[in-house]
Amino acid sequence: MNDLRIRPAGAADASAVLAFWRVAAEGTSISDDEAGVVGLVTRDSEALLLAERDGVLVGSVIAGFDGWRCHLYRLAVHPDARRQGVARALLAAAEERFLSVGGRRGDAMVLVANERAQYAWRASGYLPEERWRRWTKQLR
Repeated sequence: MNDLRIRPAGAADASAVLAFWRVAAEGTSISDDEAGVVGLVTRDSEALLLAERDGVLVGSVIAGFDGWRCHLYRLAVHPDARRQGVARALLAAAEERFLSVGGRRGDAMVLVANERAQYAWRASGYLPEERWRRWTKQLR
């Protein structure tokens, strides 16, 4: 794993990230477009973390901090790089980021049907919080 490099994404990475998510991520998001990714990294240049091996994108996670809570989204690892510590390295980098800005607890959005992801989150020390339910409203 010494050849794994974790770095923040920039606006120039948007199209590569979107292509990567189509292969490696489970499901899609309303923000899965170039404007969404560019908007994220413009607003918070440290939020989207990428894992690269030999210059090839193998993983991503969004580690957003709103000043109150630490939120994790879009943890994705390329199918050919799974079970090699990529997710663990991305989450460690996200947790370091959170600690550096005063974060106290990370929370993750995980699809109920994505058992592989649930296993990975549990293995990293995250547990489901059954007392809360996510409520959403599409704004446009």
